[in-house]
Amino acid sequence: MTASAPADPPPRVVTLVLCRPDGVVLGALPPFPVAVPWWNEAASVVDGARAHHGVDVTVLRLIAGGSPDAVGGPVTYLAEVRDAEGRDPHPRLTAWTTPLDPHPLRLPYAAPGGPSADLAWADAALADLGRPRTGPPRQVRTWNLSSLWRLPTAEGAAWLKVVPPFFAHEGAVLARLDPAVVPPLLATSGPRVLLDEVAGEDLYGATGPVLLRMVSLLVDLQARWVERTDELLGLGAPDWRPGALAESAAATIGRTAAQLDRATRQACERLVQGLPERFRAIEACGVPDSLVHGDFHPGNLRGDGSHLVLLDWGDCGVGHPLLDRAAFFERLPAADRAAVADHWDALWRARVPGCDPSAAATLLAPVTALRQAVIYDAFLGAIEPSERVYHAQDPARWLTVAAEAH
Repeated sequence: MTASAPADPPPRVVTLVLCRPDGVVLGALPPFPVAVPWWNEAASVVDGARAHHGVDVTVLRLIAGGSPDAVGGPVTYLAEVRDAEGRDPHPRLTAWTTPLDPHPLRLPYAAPGGPSADLAWADAALADLGRPRTGPPRQVRTWNLSSLWRLPTAEGAAWLKVVPPFFAHEGAVLARLDPAVVPPLLATSGPRVLLDEVAGEDLYGATGPVLLRMVSLLVDLQARWVERTDELLGLGAPDWRPGALAESAAATIGRTAAQLDRATRQACERLVQGLPERFRAIEACGVPDSLVHGDFHPGNLRGDGSHLVLLDWGDCGVGHPLLDRAAFFERLPAADRAAVADHWDALWRARVPGCDPSAAATLLAPVTALRQAVIYDAFLGAIEPSERVYHAQDPARWLTVAAEAH
């Protein structure tokens, strides 16, 4: 899932606190600029450390940063120096005296030795496939929602993705989905998945007919899972049907109250109070529960002129399939909105004669935003404090959207 960010962020200036694989802190390197402003992007940090300081590092986790949007500006990371044990510290290091204490919510890949263990698993899986790695691994991203590496092989790149426990159902779900429209799964174990590379490009800027193809892909997949929701739940996919949303939403509103103005908070409270009646009306529209991707937006599709693949299934669950409109419409060009909505509705009417997806979507509009707020609030409760900056504004942002849609 992605959060909002400034359209023209300032440059990112990185300070790396270096440690050995055993966790011993060596000190901090002088700050250096990197080209990519997004804090969770690691590749340019690795490149910058090599270019500016001649050291090879693995970025472990965020220590601190100066931007509330987690984009651009000064930012400090803990980074592991590869094969550093027994070597002299880097000559330009300065002492780092701020304690780097353990935390019970720290993810394994954010701790010294964690990425090495993940790469060892991936190398073993590639060896079992007769496809050994042919060059050094490339760290692409790391943050509280995923660790991503690109691994070269003679048959093309493979991708190692490691996720937190609340996304660990991704591999099991991918193994059951249509392989023609999801990333090719090479291996999976708990929170780790190894994926084959998908040809084409990420389609963040898609418009017109390509957007309609994206929606067709999703609805076709969802229609095939209408009668198999118990199977998804058995794989560990979360349940987003009406049951627990009211209680979770009320708790989220309470925890976020200080960030909301009075009118927004009261509108959200009224929305929660009216959820039972709203859900009855939604059910009467006739669109059945099914698979929900959870973060369906153009940037999570990759492909070319003839083929699309839907990426990033860690957010998937079971619920009303039109919940997927929230993330998609948030990023949609205004000129395409009406055509996309009409196409989406027509697809469901064709699959469930007599249903009213348009009415369901209208009724669901504040619910989709409310669910997004609940999910981001859950992220905040499940990640260590230094990483919460990535999502700190999102519950209030989505509660505001819910209030406006109510």
